[in-house]
Amino acid sequence: MHARVATFQTSDPDTLRRGLEDLNRRAADGPPEGVPAVALLVLHKPDDGKVISITLFETEEDLRQGDAALSSMDPPRPGGLGQRVSVEAYEVAVKVEA
Repeated sequence: MHARVATFQTSDPDTLRRGLEDLNRRAADGPPEGVPAVALLVLHKPDDGKVISITLFETEEDLRQGDAALSSMDPPRPGGLGQRVSVEAYEVAVKVEA
C-alpha cells in the first residue's frame, strides 16, 4: 500500500471550513475521476489553517496515476483547502483498523 500526503495552508478559516464541508459532501461519490484511491484521511488544525490530506492507494502504479491526476488540480479547487504547500509519497509500513 502507498500513501500520497499533501499539505495545504490558508489564512482564511471560513474558506477552510467551507472547503472541508464541500470535500465531505463530495466524498460520498468516491474519489475524483482518474484517482484510483482506496481511502482518504483529512486532518486539520483550524486555528493554524493547516490541512493534511492522506490518500491511500493499493499499488505504486495507482499512486503514480492518482498523483498525476491530483497534481493537475492546481489550485485543487478555488476556495478549497487553501494553497498546496507540499506533496510527498510514502510506502505504508503499518495499517491497523479497529
